[in-house]
Amino acid sequence: MHVASIAQTLDDLTFGTESALEIATWNIEWFPKAGETTINAVSDVIEAIEIDVWAIQEIDDTTAFTSMINELEGYEYILMDGWFGGLVYVYNAATIEIIDAYEIYTESPFWSPLPRSPLVLHFEYNGLDYHAINNHYKCCGNGTIEWEDDGDEEMRRLEASTLIETYVAENLADERVIVLGDLNDLIDEPASSNVFQPFTDAPESYLFTDMDIAMGSSNGWSFPNWPSHLDHILISNELFDAWEDEGSLVETIDIAMHLPGGWWEYDQTMSDHRPVALRLSSPSNTVLQLGDKTPSQLMQITDCLGRVVSESPGQILLYHYSDGTVIKRWLIAN
Repeated sequence: MHVASIAQTLDDLTFGTESALEIATWNIEWFPKAGETTINAVSDVIEAIEIDVWAIQEIDDTTAFTSMINELEGYEYILMDGWFGGLVYVYNAATIEIIDAYEIYTESPFWSPLPRSPLVLHFEYNGLDYHAINNHYKCCGNGTIEWEDDGDEEMRRLEASTLIETYVAENLADERVIVLGDLNDLIDEPASSNVFQPFTDAPESYLFTDMDIAMGSSNGWSFPNWPSHLDHILISNELFDAWEDEGSLVETIDIAMHLPGGWWEYDQTMSDHRPVALRLSSPSNTVLQLGDKTPSQLMQITDCLGRVVSESPGQILLYHYSDGTVIKRWLIAN
């Protein structure tokens, strides 16, 4: 079992590194809830934490938000034309290359389970492709799935999970997938009331990286006002090895610890949700050899997609030798 899933108490507001992918979810509660005060505070948080990709929910004023990001050096955003639902990505343009971004389940039959159309981001980090799916599920309910009521809040969230899992299985099989967002329910409930059954029933395919947080002290939960843990980060099995690396972890980032007014100030000026952030480290210097021979003459270097490339740091590369040996290496960026 992975044991690095802990809530964060920070002496200094920081999270991002230069050697791993960091991605976070943050419900920012109808940005900007306190006008210019919120804009200045959120801008400071993004600059300080240095996360590669933010999946953010509840952007009320898109003009104010995009203006804020445009003032941040090195950061860009993804916001769909015809915006509905307040979902946005913010990313570090120095570390992230965007391949595509699009919404799914936008048609009216899906508006009940998915009132905010999920936003997919296909991006590259250190030569590897990833797909993030930003969500904001329907809120509320009584904690029980009313199986005969399509309008029941828990039933709508269960259907949302079913739709997202179906999309991943049918369209992103064998891809590195990260599903995250304000999912508005608990992941550690029994099967009879767990709206994430399509994921939890397939542990060989999916894993909630924040399960230890959900099962731990309420001090680490993402929604202290209830209190409950509602913001989650799920990965597909293509990322299990990276998650098991000793450098990987997930944390609830307690920004309020760094404000003079503590939680009251944070709740009044930024959000009622704490961000949840994931760090995924790639196992370094992993060596796979085909055959028993000692490598001889180097013939070519390819990336994980089979493309011939030149040696460069920050990538996983395959070294092909004349005797048929292939060695896989992760080159650490300086």
